Amino acid sequence: MKRSSRARIGATVAMSAVTLALITGCSSEDKDSDKGTGTEASASPTQAAKALSAAELEKLLLAQGDVKGYKVQAGDDTLPKAKTEVKTDKAECDPLAWATAALAPGETDAHASNTVAEDKAASATAAPESVEDAFDINMTFVGLSSYDADGAEKAMKAVNDGVAACSGGYGMKAAGEDSKVTKVGSAKAAGQGDESVAFSQDVDMDGEGTATFTTEVVRKGNTVATFYTVNFASLGTGKAAEIPAEIVTAQLGKLK
Repeated sequence: MKRSSRARIGATVAMSAVTLALITGCSSEDKDSDKGTGTEASASPTQAAKALSAAELEKLLLAQGDVKGYKVQAGDDTLPKAKTEVKTDKAECDPLAWATAALAPGETDAHASNTVAEDKAASATAAPESVEDAFDINMTFVGLSSYDADGAEKAMKAVNDGVAACSGGYGMKAAGEDSKVTKVGSAKAAGQGDESVAFSQDVDMDGEGTATFTTEVVRKGNTVATFYTVNFASLGTGKAAEIPAEIVTAQLGKLK
């Protein structure tokens, strides 16, 4: 990928997470058959389960100091605020796009999100040598959503079903930008929580190849957490940035 392209992509960090994924490209290589979609669903939540409010979810999001070596941005304005800001051309692919945008993948209005990025400033001894070095930081978009009754399980099923239904790709529009996801495939989930699924997506990079991104969705009780990591310096290399396990573990540890 050309340096000018990476600089342009990095400059779009102030835009929505979905736009970043789509302008820069979201990708996935087909995974080996032994890499499943994660843990099996545990016992269903009771029908009496009640969703947490958005305000309650905000308090459960990771905060500064919760994960050593990372900076937390609360109330990130770069993330889309509503599902109406993210549109696909296949309804069954909506949960995938929403999860990647840190929005609720299921039917609920209760959601909250923030951004967790590597903090390299404290240990830095010299200025970055290039644009690529400056953007060689993993940034993870974290979303929480909560559901009544078995809504969280239905959200997980919608994501699982979407991975299969959208394997051939789909079109997406976010923040006025049209993009094409060319392929969707299963990825290896961390296996935490009561149920988890991970998927990767290949997105056309406007004639400059594709980039690879992975999203993980985890259910703990009637709350669903989504994780999506991007590293601007690695775009166009064909390698997806790994979702830091310590972020997933720390976030799930704060959920009831």
